Amino acid sequence: MADVLLGGVQGVIEGNSTPDLFIPDLIDLYRAGKFPFDKLVSYYDFEDIERAVEEQEAGEVIKPVLRMSEP
Repeated sequence: MADVLLGGVQGVIEGNSTPDLFIPDLIDLYRAGKFPFDKLVSYYDFEDIERAVEEQEAGEVIKPVLRMSEP
C-alpha cells in the first residue's frame, strides 16, 4: 500500500480526470500490454442475466455486459 500512496500512483474515481491526457495514456498502456481492458469485459445474452450476476459476485467476472436481442 505504501508503494501506491507514496510511489506517485494516482487512481481515477467518478471521472476525475482530464480526458485529453487520460485517454491517450490508457491507449499507450493498452498497446504496451500493461492494461488489457478488453479482458475486463465479459458479454452475456440478456437471458443469462442471473449467470452474469453470479459470476460477478463470485469474482469470476469484472465487468459483465448484457446484450439485448433485436426485437
